[in-house]
Amino acid sequence: MVKIIFKLLALLTLITSQGVFALSNVTASIDSNPVMSNESIVLTVIADDSVSRDALDTSPLLADFIIARTEVSSQTSMVNFKTTRTTRWQIVLIPRKRGNLIIPALTINGYQSQVINVQVIEQGSTGSAQQQDIFISAELSANDVYVQQLVTLTIKLHIGVQLQRGSLTEPSLTGAAIEQIGKDQENEGIVNGKRYRIIERTYAITPEQSGEFILNTPMFSGDVLKQSQRRSGFLSFGETKPVNVLGDKLKLNVRPIPPSYPVDANNSWLPSELLTLHQEWQPVSAQGKSEFTVGEPITRTITLTAAGLGKAQLPKIIMNAPAGLKVYPDQAQLHANLTKERLISQKRQNFALVASHAGDYVLPKISIAWWNTVTNKYQQAVLPEQTITVKANADAPLLPIENTTNAPLALPQNTVTPLTAPIIIEKHSSLQWLFLALWLLTCVAWALHVINLKRSGTAKVSKTKMKSVSNHYLALMAACKQNNAEQALNLVLPWLNNLVPQGNVEISTLSEAIMQINNTAFTGAIDEVQQHLYGKESTNGSWQGKSLLIVIQQMNASGIKSDHSSQFTLNPS
Repeated sequence: MVKIIFKLLALLTLITSQGVFALSNVTASIDSNPVMSNESIVLTVIADDSVSRDALDTSPLLADFIIARTEVSSQTSMVNFKTTRTTRWQIVLIPRKRGNLIIPALTINGYQSQVINVQVIEQGSTGSAQQQDIFISAELSANDVYVQQLVTLTIKLHIGVQLQRGSLTEPSLTGAAIEQIGKDQENEGIVNGKRYRIIERTYAITPEQSGEFILNTPMFSGDVLKQSQRRSGFLSFGETKPVNVLGDKLKLNVRPIPPSYPVDANNSWLPSELLTLHQEWQPVSAQGKSEFTVGEPITRTITLTAAGLGKAQLPKIIMNAPAGLKVYPDQAQLHANLTKERLISQKRQNFALVASHAGDYVLPKISIAWWNTVTNKYQQAVLPEQTITVKANADAPLLPIENTTNAPLALPQNTVTPLTAPIIIEKHSSLQWLFLALWLLTCVAWALHVINLKRSGTAKVSKTKMKSVSNHYLALMAACKQNNAEQALNLVLPWLNNLVPQGNVEISTLSEAIMQINNTAFTGAIDEVQQHLYGKESTNGSWQGKSLLIVIQQMNASGIKSDHSSQFTLNPS
């Protein structure tokens, strides 16, 4: 009996479902009308049955609207043993133009929804009853530019409602490189009496093609909270509403490279509002004169500053030097800063100059061609030709002089000649032959003594040993003079290992160097640098490299001796 009852209930349910769940109606509605330009509306389409999500064809909407996103949901409910099923589409639409638009009838399995008329009005017009809750403003720093001329795009997203989530797409422009500058800036402001949370974002746009273009500004997509119409105490939760907002399209005219600009291997195309070259010298000579000393590093710092160019667009700075003057360029430092919607880029590069002998050196001029986008003229940024004077260093060891004439070489008074003056023999006598023999024996004994000292490893040669000035030493001195603590500390070990006699093990750590050298002044100078960089009680003041500079100059002059009796002994390998 029970089985018969269950079969009858199942049959009744089947018959009921076949009659109730047949599709009979399709409705459509929008959440607001009229709607402001660039603001989205939500089109809701409901079918009174459970149908496939692909049953609704939305292509007729594309004529007048942009479909931002579509969400589909199904619902089944039972009230008093009556079961109902519905399928709901929520379609976020953005009008393509202003005026009276039509949402056409949409078809689902042969059933159509009603036609809806939509009025799209401009923001701020007399027909707008209220301010927009969310809108985007966009502004270009210039609408008429040259190819490869950087232009900035400022986007401001105004939010006047409570936002649950949101995202902003990137702008797009055909044939252009687009890059965000810096981080988003957030503040508050009042527009037409309504308070907004304003998120500001800036982009650098570099067009690579000439012509007339349309810039598509970013689109905002998110969900905002709206007050629920139901009132049930603490069980009343705010409902969310999908929102999409599109910024205005902007026109941009891009001019080609002018025919009068000399583009070649030496001149690259540089469109800029302002481009300058500036130089600095270290050490700073007295009374502003470019006078330096042989053996000491000369640092020439050249700074290239350009307005309206990105860091990657700045050209290479090339410095040539005459014979007798060697140039060692450092890696260039690049900086960029956004000031009043204008990007200022800068390249700063140091050149270390080393003179082999005293004299006057003429540095050729440095010129960079560029196009002034304000005056529409070709210009050049120039560092003029400059003469520097290098004087002899009285404290440096004497350099070997090549005698290119038959004139005798003038020796300093302190120079000790290894041989005595020649002996002139005018008369033959036994006494003279005796003195000559003794003199020869003395020379032979002196030579044997020198050879023996060299073999035993304890020879001490009295003449001054010439040392070639290494790049590490020059760079270390320059870092000390520039008060660059980090660079100076990194160059100490390479400089020390350059002084280590050949055949010995290299110094691998600063602790090992301090222990091996056992020099109080050197230890104090290194501790001072480390305390400045890593000490817990270090101050924000600048480090002064004078003490370390004096120590390395003294050590570089005396050298590191290789005898085992000295305090500088290397660990055995």
